Amino acid sequence: MSIRYIKKNSGGGTEENIFWVTMADLLLGLAIIFITLFVLAMTGFSQQDIQQQKVKMEVSEKISGELKKANIAADIDKMTGDLKIDAVELFELNSYVLSDNGKALLDKLAPIYIDSIFADKELSEQIQYIIIQGHTDSQMFAGVSSKDEQFLRNMDLSLKRANAVAEYIFKTKYNRAYADKFRKIVVVEGKSFNEPVLVNGVEDYDKSRRVELKLKVKDWNVSTALGLKRE
Repeated sequence: MSIRYIKKNSGGGTEENIFWVTMADLLLGLAIIFITLFVLAMTGFSQQDIQQQKVKMEVSEKISGELKKANIAADIDKMTGDLKIDAVELFELNSYVLSDNGKALLDKLAPIYIDSIFADKELSEQIQYIIIQGHTDSQMFAGVSSKDEQFLRNMDLSLKRANAVAEYIFKTKYNRAYADKFRKIVVVEGKSFNEPVLVNGVEDYDKSRRVELKLKVKDWNVSTALGLKRE
């Protein structure tokens, strides 16, 4: 089977280009497409993980680059996009009230973080949640002897700290064009001392006390990739 393409040249004549496409070529192309789809379908979970990881890396690279331009040192994981802020930079010990230094830090950091995510429409549409997560260390409060009470006291503190950060972020000068989208995907969590930071197998109390900004990427599958499934 041939496809003939004819066009007029500037001299009034015609130029003729002929593309030969054999039936075998067409069948081979279709076979490759179907094989690819079959492989994706059969390895959906691993492919989903790969796609989610790719999105997180792209977003974290953008955020990291913008923070660097603004001369803001931040502990951001290039693989996951998780941004960690030591509690000492935000709060006094055992307090959930933001310090002046904490407010000043968020004034600079939050607009860059939010704007970096939402400035790229295609990329931002793949983010399901922005999670603001509070963490404490496992040291016992004075006068508390029960492990359960200790856990709940830290849960309360970690949640109040995460909520304080979330409340203040909305007061910063991020691009208000993104406000509706941001409100829809922001989540606040308290983790108590469930996820300590370990150094050589030993908990680092200072590093364990932190607030993290984390990204949850939407699930990905073949239908989504082909545009057959809309979120």
